[in-house]
Order: sequence, then structure tokens, then C-alpha cells
Amino acid sequence: MDMSSREIRMPLHEVVAVLQDLNEFVVSLDRLGSRQASGTADEYTVGQFIVDWDVARRLASARRVISVALDAQLSEEESAEIDALCEQGRFYGTDSDMSPSTRLVPEGNRNGRELGESPGGWG
Repeated sequence: MDMSSREIRMPLHEVVAVLQDLNEFVVSLDRLGSRQASGTADEYTVGQFIVDWDVARRLASARRVISVALDAQLSEEESAEIDALCEQGRFYGTDSDMSPSTRLVPEGNRNGRELGESPGGWG
């Protein structure tokens, strides 16, 4: 399937809700990363953020909103192709994941960001 020219329509209020959640996560995780770099936060702080802010449920909800829009507008074959692409992602706890200690970061790279990452460090 050629995805370069395809467009999917979604209700604006759903897009805005997903965008708000993603923005909260990106900004908050960037701030937590800065706190970790300065020594005022640790892994427990990040874990507590994930629990307190209900990150897993909210991300699953965002995924569901997008999936519903895709399923409503694509054929079963196209949806199956996208599902297959999603299964190729990196998942924590699998053999293919890389822990931060094994990730290569160029020397002198501020805040341990990899090349090509946005200045926010998470996007």
C-alpha cells in the first residue's frame, strides 16, 4: 500500500485530546530527563510519573482513537498491513530492545541525546 498519498480523517476533538496527552507526556518527560541529568530525580521518579499520570492507559487510548479512524477508512488488507508494520516496533522487555546503558551516544552530546533527536529530547 502506498501510504505517502493517503489521508485519514479524524474528528478534531479527538485529535486535540490525543495531542494534549502527547504534549503533556513529551514536556513532562523532558523535564524529568533534565531533573535526572541534574541529579534531582531518579528512575523511581519517572516510574511514579508513569503511574500517577496514568500514562499507559492514556497512550492506549490515543492508539485506540487512531486505530478506530484507520479501521473505519481502510480496507481489511490495508489495516492488516498497518498492523504488521506496528508489530515490527521495538518493545521494552524483548531481545531487540536497547537499554540506555548500551545505546551509543556521541561524546559531548548534551543530555545524552542521540543524533537526530529533537532539542526536547523525546520527540
